[in-house]
Amino acid sequence: MDSFDSHLPDRAASEVDPVALGRRHAAESSHVSTTPSPAHRPKRLLRILSFVLLGIVVLGAVGYITAHHWLRAAVRDSLPQIDGTLAVPGLSADVTVQRDAHGVPHIRAHSLDDLVFAQGYITAQDRLWQMETLRRHAAGTLAEILGSSLIEHDRTQRVLQLRASADRALAVLPSDQLHWLELYARGVNASIDVQRQHLPVEFRILGFSPAPWTPRDSLLVGLVMFEDLTNSFPEKLGRETITSKLSPDLLADLYPVGSWRDHPVVQPLVDLTQPQTDFEDIPLDKSQTKLTRPANPALATPQHIQALLDAKADMAPFTSNTCDGCAAGSNDWVVSGARTASGKPLLSNDMHLSHGVPGIWYEADLKAPTPTGEFHVAGVSLPGTPFIIVGHNDHIAWGFTNLGADVQDLTIERLRGSGDSAEFQATDGTWQPLLHQHEIIRVHSGHNVTLDIPETRHGAITTPIISGLYPSEKRPISLRWTIYDPTTVTSPFFAVNSATDGVSLVDAFSTFGGPSQNMVYADDQGHIGYHAVGRIPLRGDPAHPTSPSPVPADASVTANEWSTAAPYIPFDQLPHVEDPPGGILATANARIVPDDYPYPITLDWAAPYRNERIWKVLAAKQNLTPADMLTLQTDISSDLDRVVAQRLAYAIDHATIPSGKQKRLHQAADILRGWNGTVDANASAPAIVDATRTALWPLLLTPKLGDAQKLYSWGEKSFAEEQLIMHTPTRWLPSTYASWDALLVDAVEQGLHDEHAPSDLTTWHYGKVHPVDIEHPIFSSTPLLQHLLGLPTGTGPLPQSGDTSTVKQVGKTFGPSERFTADLSNLDHSTLNVVLGQSGNPASPWFMDQFQAWYTGKTFPFPYTDAAVQSSTTHTLILTPQ
Repeated sequence: MDSFDSHLPDRAASEVDPVALGRRHAAESSHVSTTPSPAHRPKRLLRILSFVLLGIVVLGAVGYITAHHWLRAAVRDSLPQIDGTLAVPGLSADVTVQRDAHGVPHIRAHSLDDLVFAQGYITAQDRLWQMETLRRHAAGTLAEILGSSLIEHDRTQRVLQLRASADRALAVLPSDQLHWLELYARGVNASIDVQRQHLPVEFRILGFSPAPWTPRDSLLVGLVMFEDLTNSFPEKLGRETITSKLSPDLLADLYPVGSWRDHPVVQPLVDLTQPQTDFEDIPLDKSQTKLTRPANPALATPQHIQALLDAKADMAPFTSNTCDGCAAGSNDWVVSGARTASGKPLLSNDMHLSHGVPGIWYEADLKAPTPTGEFHVAGVSLPGTPFIIVGHNDHIAWGFTNLGADVQDLTIERLRGSGDSAEFQATDGTWQPLLHQHEIIRVHSGHNVTLDIPETRHGAITTPIISGLYPSEKRPISLRWTIYDPTTVTSPFFAVNSATDGVSLVDAFSTFGGPSQNMVYADDQGHIGYHAVGRIPLRGDPAHPTSPSPVPADASVTANEWSTAAPYIPFDQLPHVEDPPGGILATANARIVPDDYPYPITLDWAAPYRNERIWKVLAAKQNLTPADMLTLQTDISSDLDRVVAQRLAYAIDHATIPSGKQKRLHQAADILRGWNGTVDANASAPAIVDATRTALWPLLLTPKLGDAQKLYSWGEKSFAEEQLIMHTPTRWLPSTYASWDALLVDAVEQGLHDEHAPSDLTTWHYGKVHPVDIEHPIFSSTPLLQHLLGLPTGTGPLPQSGDTSTVKQVGKTFGPSERFTADLSNLDHSTLNVVLGQSGNPASPWFMDQFQAWYTGKTFPFPYTDAAVQSSTTHTLILTPQ
């Protein structure tokens, strides 16, 4: 064996230090014993990671449980007191609030002042968050609580000057109307004070408290409705671009004004059970000739078209047009006692608006003594405003549909100079300094945005220049709107609610500024009537008024100028009728006047199908009951879809189809030809028709308009489509198709592809692809928040029957916002239900308790007399003076 020394380096053995060697071996031995081998390291890391992950899971679970319990507790904590007594500063005497099984408050006060105060108090108990968002939506202050994503929304509202309009209106509001708004605001603020320590959870999540309510806020809430029902200027600008690209005959096809299906409410009853005269060509309304414009290449550039499309998308929150054909409208009708089982009139109304959580309407029953008798009224109110909007009192019932009057005009202004020296040319030809409105948009967790909005004047009315909403728009375009006249923003509903007959009701509406409505009524004396209400501009010479046009060709065109001597159609000359011989009056947003009516109201009427169906059903029946009214409100028969289905089946039968596509398309034809037009949720035919109609428009329009085809919007768009499909004019047939049959077959095939229809079309159900889906804007924003809340936050997608051409006019987030029927033979037999429920709190039993009835076409009795209210009361709260 070699000696130890033989393994040492080249050095003499005598130079080796045994002590040093010992120390070296000790150190090496120590190093080996304290450092794990490479094989052991992953195990140690895995143990560390396991502990970390376990800690994260535990912390996450604790956090989830904590957040869940906090959120549920916060929601429950914000429920209002509904029993016992509650001292409230501001009252002069006790007020009794009896709630029925659906949480509807029946408020009984000893004076009108206390009644209005209590209405504000109770409404804020259930809908404070909704009221907050409504006033912020109108004023353009949502970014202040929701952050930078709402800047564009707020910018639009500031440019449109809704808040300035409310301020101007408040300054000239009649003293009696201001009095009611002040009382209502005091009631809301008393409720806010009580809720301050347990506000609705939306406030807590966002970390802010509501400012005191003011009369201006009530006017802003009214302006939200005004904007929703009258905002037409984006469509006018879109039409301007389309007009620059099409010939007059093609434009007339796309923009019909009225139709052969119309039944103007002021005309005698027509027997609609008989075949109607058809036209070989689409009739050209004489007013269309006034809309011809010289070609303007600047309007058809891709940049301008895209800017209009972007702005159209940005405008989505300001309109009920949430789907094609979802025009903010409604149905209302009234039948005389000669047609009812009771011998007394029946009145029905269902107003069609965008759905939300909670719904737009709040039911209420208000009663108090007056020096001359008793004030008692019940129906639906608009949260944030006093009194009842639609309903009945002891003597009369009334309802609304949107008239659709054109109350907006666009003008290309003439400007000169810049900065502080900029001027505009007034209508009298003089040059005047350009006005400026300075705005600051406050942004939560972001930088504030300052705006300088230029304004002009037309007469005494200030009009904002809205070109800033369209980045590619170089022309100074101003918007004139009836809300900019402060005398049109009114709140006359105390007088409306106090009416005792048709004459006094109509008189009460004579001061109503808008939005313009079709109002029907019935009284306990057996009278029924109709009157258009709201202010509608007179353009040009009052003796020879002109139709509104999209945009004047230049500032020298004064056809759109409103008359200064008489700016609006005189109230007594608005369309109206009393006690018609046929005993029926009905409106559904379609054309209400005959051709010889002297004043232009609008060119853009809604499609005629709902109105036609209502008249046809009512005229065919006698001995009508409230149950018949509900049946008609939920009617899902579509003559439009039936006619289109037959035409599509014919096209498939007569077109040359490749063998590989024949089976599927012939199955579609067989389904369509056997269908009766009932848009049932479980039917396949309406799904095929709807998909085809949607696919057809791009096939028709894109060859002529390109991307501008997406700008096409018109109230009677569906009627224009029906006429094109039925009359197949060659001027619209794309050059790539040999015949209209081939085009329609291609539309069927494209529609089935776009909607991912199954191979067996009998299994394709309309309701599945056209659901109703109503979600809370905050609670439903993330799945995590929904899970944390652990409560219903909306409806979720559910199959739905009906479409935009049925009396039950519906879309995914659009439809009847309430269903109301007043029985003048016994007011306790009246019925009413809203979409979801009275409360905006998911923990409340009245958050969604009415949805199933709404969804399945049922309704509820609406107790009115003392005995009926007493028997239906489930909770009683006494508000006492403090």
